[in-house]
Amino acid sequence: MRGDLEWGSIAGLVRAAAERYGTAEAVVEGRNRVSYEELGARVERAAAACMAAGVERGDRVAIWAPNTLDWIVSALGAVTAGAVLVPLNTRFKGTEAAYVLSSSRAKLLFITGTFLGTSYVASLRRAEVELPDLERVVVLGETAPDDYVTWKSFLAEGDGVSGAAVRARADSLDPSAPSDIIYTSGTTGAPKGAVITHAQTLRCYAIWSELAGLREGDRYLIVNPFFHTFGYKAGIIACLMRGAVMIPQPVFNVDTVLANIAAERISVLPGPPTLHQSILDHPSRTSHGLSALRLVVTGAAVVPLRLVERLRGELGVGTVLTAYGLSEASGIVTMCRRGDAPEVVATTSGRPIPDTEVRLSPAGEVLVRGHNVMSGYFEDEAETARAIDADGWLHTGDVGVLDEAGNLRITDRIKDMFIVGGFNAYPAEIEQLLGLHPDIADVAVIGVPDTRLGEVGKAFAVRRAGATVTADDLIAWARREMANYKVPRAVEFVGELPRNASGKVVKGVLRGR
Repeated sequence: MRGDLEWGSIAGLVRAAAERYGTAEAVVEGRNRVSYEELGARVERAAAACMAAGVERGDRVAIWAPNTLDWIVSALGAVTAGAVLVPLNTRFKGTEAAYVLSSSRAKLLFITGTFLGTSYVASLRRAEVELPDLERVVVLGETAPDDYVTWKSFLAEGDGVSGAAVRARADSLDPSAPSDIIYTSGTTGAPKGAVITHAQTLRCYAIWSELAGLREGDRYLIVNPFFHTFGYKAGIIACLMRGAVMIPQPVFNVDTVLANIAAERISVLPGPPTLHQSILDHPSRTSHGLSALRLVVTGAAVVPLRLVERLRGELGVGTVLTAYGLSEASGIVTMCRRGDAPEVVATTSGRPIPDTEVRLSPAGEVLVRGHNVMSGYFEDEAETARAIDADGWLHTGDVGVLDEAGNLRITDRIKDMFIVGGFNAYPAEIEQLLGLHPDIADVAVIGVPDTRLGEVGKAFAVRRAGATVTADDLIAWARREMANYKVPRAVEFVGELPRNASGKVVKGVLRGR
C-alpha cells in the first residue's frame, strides 16, 4: 500500500484515523485517555486556532516541547492548517533554538513552560536574538508572560473558524508540499533543515509500519523524542496509520520505562540500543511484568549481537529489527525484515526499503537515491548541492559495506575514520568488538595523534556494575581479539558517554577532552 496515494497528506491521515478507529484509544498520558475520534477533533480545533492566528499554507510553525499529548495535538494541528512543522530539540539552549527559529523564519512557536527544571520561555528570552518573523508564541501550559499566550487561550481564538473551513484547508494540501523541516543534529557544524514532503512522510512510514509489523491495538511506548524523525514519524505517524495506542514518555528514565511497560501492557518499544540495554541490566527488571513486549526496532552503528539474543531470550521479544536512516532521507534508508537471522539483525541495518537504491562510492560512502531523499536543505542551495549530486544520489557521510544479500553495515562516519600507520581504522567496528568484553557496558573510540603511527585509537569505556576491569586488562584483551592497528593504545573509564538527543555519541565532546 502506498501511503501517499492512500491519504494524500498528514491531515488526510489524521481524519482517516479518526473515522476508522473511532472510540479506540489513541493516546494515553497518565490518567488522560484520548480516543481516535477525540484526537481528530482536538487536532481540528488546533488547526482552527492556527488559521485564526494567520497561519497560511507553507508558513513555518515550530514546536519546542517534550513528548506529550499537547505536542501531538499542536503539531498535527499546525500541519493540518497547511503549516510546515519545525520541531526543536528539547536539549537546545535558547541561542540554539533561536538559530533554528531564525533560519526557518518560523511564524508561530509552541513552547513548553518548564521541563526538567528549565524554563524554555526564559531560556529563549535570554538568547536576545531578534526574531522578526516570529509573530506568536503559545505556551503549552497554564500560564504565559504578557506578550505570549496560553494554549487554552490560543485554542479559544480558533472557535470562530468553522470545521468546514478547517477541512477545506486540509483538503487543499498538495502531497508534494513540505510537511516538515527536520534540522540535523549539527554534529558537523550549524544545523541544516532537511525539507520533507507529506507524500514522502506517508510513503516511508507506511513502509516502516509494514516492515515492522505494527498492528491495530498495539501499545507503543514512545520514548524517542518527537523532535526526531524516529519519534515523530516512526512513532506518531505510524500509530495513526495502524490504529496503535501512543503512550508518550517525556524523559528517558529506565524506572519509568519499566513501570510504563508493566502498567500499560506495552507491546512495541523502539529506541536506541542503550535503552534496551538499560532495561535488560536493571536490577529489579524481573519484578515488572514485561511479557506483552513483542516488537523492538533499534538502530545505530553498533548493535551488539548479545543484545539481540537477550531481547529474544530473556524478554521473549518476538521481533527485533534494526534499521538505518538519516533526516535527509526521511529517517529511513534500510531495514531488516521479520524472520532475518539474529546475526543479520545485529551486524547489519538490513536492506534498502522498497523503490529506493543504495550503493557505495569508491571511498565506501553510503549513497542513497529514491522517494525518501529530501527535496533539499531549507533555503540553502549550496549545502543541498553538496549533499545531493546531479544524478540524485544523496551523499550520507556514512561509511558502510554491503553483503551479497544487499544488507548494509554502517562502519563509520567518514570524518570519524582515523589512519593508523597507513591502515584505515573505523571506530564503530572497534566499538563493536570492544562491546563483546563481558565487563564493558558502553564504549566509544576516537583517533588521537601519535608520533610514530600518525594516529591511534583511544577508548572511552563504561564498566558494567561491579566490574573492576582495568585499562591494561582491556588493551590486553583487545590484542587477542582484533588486528593490532585496531587495538586502542589508551583507555579512559567514564561514568557515561556524552550523547545527543537522538542517542548518538557526541565524539566532539570526547575529542575536546
